Amino acid sequence: MRDTVYFLVFDGFADWEAALALCEIRRPGDWRIVTVGFSARTVSSMGGLQVTPEQTLDRIDLSRAALLILPGGHLWQRGEGQEAVDAAERVHAAGGTVAAISSAVLALARHGLMARSRHTGNFSGFVGGYGAVYDGSEKYDPDALAVSDGGFITASSLGSVELAREVIRTLDLYSGSDREHWYRLFKHAAPPPWYAGERAVTV
Repeated sequence: MRDTVYFLVFDGFADWEAALALCEIRRPGDWRIVTVGFSARTVSSMGGLQVTPEQTLDRIDLSRAALLILPGGHLWQRGEGQEAVDAAERVHAAGGTVAAISSAVLALARHGLMARSRHTGNFSGFVGGYGAVYDGSEKYDPDALAVSDGGFITASSLGSVELAREVIRTLDLYSGSDREHWYRLFKHAAPPPWYAGERAVTV
């Protein structure tokens, strides 16, 4: 039963990039969100939030992993985080989806995980700009803020709303029409006709 979304935390992770996605995942109450880390020690996000991982990457339950989210952060530019790439490969091979945001896309590309999937990043030439020569570079879409393909979701650091929309679609959280209402609301501040007060999206 795939009922768990794993979210990687580490020193300097970009805390805002997946915030909308995580909130929408929790809204229906059917999904578990579990924070995972390279170790069990408390880390500090880019915005200064203190987070203690609930478990380490090597303890991800592949039979329950619906999604592994890798947020951006400077460690990816430094070429670190191999354990997370290994975990992403395991989750994907087991049938789960992997979401990489901003510089986390670099790590997946460097290790061959973007060879067969359309993907995006922060700007045109983003991955190559960090010296990554990789199979699948022709599948890079510089104009998209988020892309879903082949069991991967990739997103720009500027595409938090688009990332959330792809996560919502991947986990089948709402109806198709409600997904579009949600997107217009958060992207363009355009509420649906029935919007009133705190009601945002029907389930």
